[in-house]
Amino acid sequence: MSIINSAVLAFLRRRLNKIDYFRRHPWEVQEKLFSSLIRTAQSTEWGKQYNYASIKTIKDYQQQVPVQEYAEFIPYIDRMRRGEENILWPTPVKWFAKSSGTTSSKSKFIPVSKESLQGCHYQGMKDMVLLYMQKYPDNKLSVGKSLTLGGSLQADESGSGIHYGDLSAILINNTPLYAEIKRAPHRETATIPDFETKVQQIAREVARKNIVSFSGVPSWNLVLMKQILEYSGKSNLIELWPNLEVFFHGGVSFTPYKEQYKKIIPKNTMHYIETYNASEGFFALQDDEADPAMMLMLDLETFFEFIPLSEVGKEFPDALTIADVKTHVNYAMIISANNGLWRYLIGDTIMFTSTNPYKIKIIGRTRHYINAFGEELIVDNAEAALKIASEKTGAIVQEYTVAPVFMDDNAKGAHEWLIEFDTPPADIEQFADILDAALCTVNSDYEAKRSKNVTLNRLILNVVPQNTFYEWMRQRGKLGGQHKVPRLFNMREYVDELKKIANC
Repeated sequence: MSIINSAVLAFLRRRLNKIDYFRRHPWEVQEKLFSSLIRTAQSTEWGKQYNYASIKTIKDYQQQVPVQEYAEFIPYIDRMRRGEENILWPTPVKWFAKSSGTTSSKSKFIPVSKESLQGCHYQGMKDMVLLYMQKYPDNKLSVGKSLTLGGSLQADESGSGIHYGDLSAILINNTPLYAEIKRAPHRETATIPDFETKVQQIAREVARKNIVSFSGVPSWNLVLMKQILEYSGKSNLIELWPNLEVFFHGGVSFTPYKEQYKKIIPKNTMHYIETYNASEGFFALQDDEADPAMMLMLDLETFFEFIPLSEVGKEFPDALTIADVKTHVNYAMIISANNGLWRYLIGDTIMFTSTNPYKIKIIGRTRHYINAFGEELIVDNAEAALKIASEKTGAIVQEYTVAPVFMDDNAKGAHEWLIEFDTPPADIEQFADILDAALCTVNSDYEAKRSKNVTLNRLILNVVPQNTFYEWMRQRGKLGGQHKVPRLFNMREYVDELKKIANC
C-alpha cells in the first residue's frame, strides 16, 4: 500500500467506523434518522399540512402521510422553482435534477438541497471510493484522474436564480476544489449541452491524461469510450490508459454492456463497481465485487420503506421498514429524505438478497414490465434470459427493448424483441429459441402462458442495425444524462418508433 493510500484510509477511519456501525445497528440508525427528518421539516408547509409535529412514531407517519408519486409533488416543486422557500424542506433549494425517468414521458425536477448534496450524494460517492480503497489498498486512484461524463445545466425560466439539469452536472458544478483537481475533463467541457459535441471534446481533452477510473451510466459511457478510441487510434483503452483500474457504474443494468466493456478494456484486473445513485439520492453501493448485490446505505439521510408489488397504487399501502423485509421478495421502494421528498414512490423495484447487512438488487421499474397476458415479465427476467442466450451463442447484445404483440381474431399474443447486437449470433432463430426457453426457466408465469402455445406464441425477434437505438434517443432529445432506454413496456409505442427508424 502506498503512503498516500495509507494516509487517506487513516484519515477516513472515522467514516469507516460509521459504516460498520450501521451494518451492525441498522434499525437504530434508520429510526434515529427518521425522527431527525420529521423534526427538521415540521415547520415547512408540507410538515404543517400533514401535522408533522404530532408524529411520534413511524406508524403515525404511515397513517398520516400518503404514499406520493411525482405528480403529487408537482405543485410544490413548481413553486420551489419560482423561488418560494420552506415548502417541502426548510432551507432554500437552488438546484433541481431534471430526469425524464422511466415512469412518465414528462420531465421530473427533483429537488437537490444543500443537505442532500453534501450528506447524501457526495457522501455516497466518497463512501464508494473509500470502500474501494479499503478493498484494494494497492490502487492507483491517488496518482491519476477520474473521468466523468457530465450532463448540462440551465437557469430556470422564472428568473429565480435557480438552476436545473442532469444530476451529474449539478455534482460537477458543486465539486470541491480538492476533488476537481483529480477529475477530468474540465468542468466547462463536461457540461457542454450538446451530447455529441461534448463527447468529441472530451475525447480530445482526455486522450493524453492518466485516467485511472471513470464513472457514470454504462450506455452513454460506452459511446464516449468508442469516441475516445476512434480519436486516439488505439484498439483498446488499456493501450491508451495502462493504469485504468475501475469503472463505477449505475443508472441502468450493467449486464447488457459487460461483454462490450471487456472487449475495449482487455484487462483481467479491471474492476466494475455498481452504485445506486439516482436523482433522488445515493441509496446503495456494491461493497464486495464478488457479490453483485449492493449494500443499502442506511445513514445517508434517507429513510426507507418497502411495499409488496400488490400494494403499489394504494394511498396507504402495507409498508414495511427494514426491520420487516424478507429476502427474495420483490418490493417497490419508498423514500423520505432531506431533499423534501416524503413517502415518495421512486419507481424502482428491488429485492433483498441479505438482511445482515442489508443488500439489494434492482430488478426493474414499477411501471416497466410486461403483463399483457398475465406473464408479469420484469427486467430482471429479461436480462437473465439474455445472458443465457448470449453465453450459449457467443452473441453480445448492445441494446434491446420488448413490447407485446396483442391478440387478435387470427393470432395469439407474443412478445416482440428488438435487439441491436454488438456481436450477432451465427443463427438468429437459434438465439430466439434459446431466449424464449430461458424466459420460461426464469419466469414461471411466462412458462405457463407459453405452455403448448395456449396464450403466447414464441417470441418474435427483430435485429435492428447498429446505432438504431442511439438515433431513436437522439430524435427524442434524450442523449446522455439520466436518459435510459426503456427495456420493457406494456404498449407498442417505443417498438413501433424504433422499427420505423430501422425500416423493419
